[in-house]
Amino acid sequence: MKIETQELTTCEVAPDGRAISLGFVDSNGEPATIRLSVNQVGALVMTLPGLISKALQTRFGDRSLRYAYPLDSWMIEQSTDPAQGMMTLTTTDGFSVCFSIPRTQQSELGEALVAQPATQGRVRAN
Repeated sequence: MKIETQELTTCEVAPDGRAISLGFVDSNGEPATIRLSVNQVGALVMTLPGLISKALQTRFGDRSLRYAYPLDSWMIEQSTDPAQGMMTLTTTDGFSVCFSIPRTQQSELGEALVAQPATQGRVRAN
């Protein structure tokens, strides 16, 4: 079954926290809901950024295009695992993603952020 949507209407977490429901209006103007387990949503979230970039690249015929999110804030925290840290990046509209980072990668990331870029690439904002 193929469902085309006109608009997303609601996003809700199930009372037990085990699922997420997405409400939308279908192409016939009828309300509909899809319910996904947290594991399914996690898999979907990991897939969407790549799909957005691929859609842009296909649409504009330019493989260098990426969908970039404007960074508003970041936070570094200690994980319960002493060998891991956590970094949360948050956009200006409230979208956030938390990454776990091994200690060695934290140092490498810090060094990369302060290093001068090797070459100047084309800059394209979305």
